[in-house]
Amino acid sequence: MRIKVLLAAIPLFLFTGTASADKLDDVIDAGMLRCGVVLDFPPIGFWDENNEPAGFDVEYCKDLAAALEVDYEIQALTWSERLPVIVTNRADVVFGGTSDTLQRAKTVGFTIPYAIYYHQAIVGKDSGIVTFEDMKGKRVAAAVGTTPEIAFLEYAKEWGTEDLYQGYQSENEVFLAVAQGKADAGLTTNTAVKQVAEQYDTVISGPRMPWTTDYTSVVGPRKDVTWLNYLNLFITHQVRSGRYQELWDRFVGGEAPELKIPGVMY
Repeated sequence: MRIKVLLAAIPLFLFTGTASADKLDDVIDAGMLRCGVVLDFPPIGFWDENNEPAGFDVEYCKDLAAALEVDYEIQALTWSERLPVIVTNRADVVFGGTSDTLQRAKTVGFTIPYAIYYHQAIVGKDSGIVTFEDMKGKRVAAAVGTTPEIAFLEYAKEWGTEDLYQGYQSENEVFLAVAQGKADAGLTTNTAVKQVAEQYDTVISGPRMPWTTDYTSVVGPRKDVTWLNYLNLFITHQVRSGRYQELWDRFVGGEAPELKIPGVMY
């Protein structure tokens, strides 16, 4: 009996002796939520007319801070900075249209999807590009480190046209390259195409890319399960409260995509 009592007590002793604060506690104790947001991804993230951060992802940061009852800080990121700011603990969370790839999940943690996109091209009016196959042999541009870049380069390798690909640090640079005729096509998401085509007279909407729908997640530290669980619950509350639809309609327009994948748990 004594042995049983002693053994039963060990896990409790170890648990209480090694307990430590996690990211959720850290954010609440600091009174500050540090959000990494890509701000050259209109209308999801952008600088408004007053040079202030705005967009769908910015509002999500504000909503999360409100739920936590803390202040918030917006850190403007390039696409390639989204994972490093989490790994180096310069940000607590990233709202940045980040695809939940298995390779990336070796480095950072992902929530359930909070937004769904598909990839589409913007093209020069005189490019002659109507279908995806028309992009073969054309100068195609995308932001470095993004899913569109990774997916397209597989096709470019198969076509033998990798030397025609152009990588830029931001989508704004991609859009400008197409507008100025330095590239025939630029890769982005369906949410940005209309706005870019309206901004530049030399650019029109192009074809949808043939690869899979882009399920994007909120990013946090890989090992901090408590924080990721809280972020998952936050996402579900955004949907249940109607806030997700409200913000999608405000920034993108129309009915927000259902955040689920047929046949699995979402």
